Amino acid sequence: MQTFLILMAAALLVSSIGFKKYVWFISIGYGFAVCAIGIVLIAMYHGSMDTGLLIQCLLFIIYGVRLGGYLTYRELKSGSYNKKMQNEIKDGKGMSIIAKCSIWIAAALLYVCETSPVMFRLINGKGTDGCVTAGIIIMICGLVIETAADLQKNAAKKSKPGRFVDTGLYRIVRCPNYFGEMTFWTGVFISGIGSNAGVWQWIAVLTGYLGIIYVMFGGARRLEIRQNKSYGDDPEYQAYVKKTPIMIPLIPLYSVEKYKWLVA
Repeated sequence: MQTFLILMAAALLVSSIGFKKYVWFISIGYGFAVCAIGIVLIAMYHGSMDTGLLIQCLLFIIYGVRLGGYLTYRELKSGSYNKKMQNEIKDGKGMSIIAKCSIWIAAALLYVCETSPVMFRLINGKGTDGCVTAGIIIMICGLVIETAADLQKNAAKKSKPGRFVDTGLYRIVRCPNYFGEMTFWTGVFISGIGSNAGVWQWIAVLTGYLGIIYVMFGGARRLEIRQNKSYGDDPEYQAYVKKTPIMIPLIPLYSVEKYKWLVA
């Protein structure tokens, strides 16, 4: 419980950046909170942490710096993005402090639960095994996929700013960055199998994993709605969305717009 509370405090501290701009609770604050959790775990367990778990914590740091840095750069440098998103994302100006605090706490709790498979391995004194090794490989694959997807999208938008992206990984799936994100956290989840002790640890692990999957599908829905508004009259876009899965390669799910319960 002590470790959980310390990680929660770290996540709350870092994600409090969202009080400056509401969306940062779940964007910039998210990335750097995961980074902070990785750093805190290394600081707390460096004496008893084996190589596999150290690699996982370092991957948390790399993941968080990459995501937080990318989103910070986009916020500060991309005027076109900010102008486009001005009417798409709530600024939180009319939101009460109680509502903001509720989102802040819920988001920080999700971040701790997402990383909890590694935390529980350390707490329970479980070292690296086959699940950890498999999890690390999957985490690295996810990190590579979402990094490549972001780079490819940036390059495509510089080349053709007014066109949807259907090159590179976007030929295979319409949201490869979200797919990479889900792959990363699937690796984290798998790494915890065999080490979670008791129902409360499993509840925390499942809350983190299912929570981020829900958030990713909610993000895909928002993106689909936005793209339909921007490119809905383009015959090439219509042909693209009819043949390219929205979220997971080879899975014939082509739209999530109708699923209004995806409100994340």
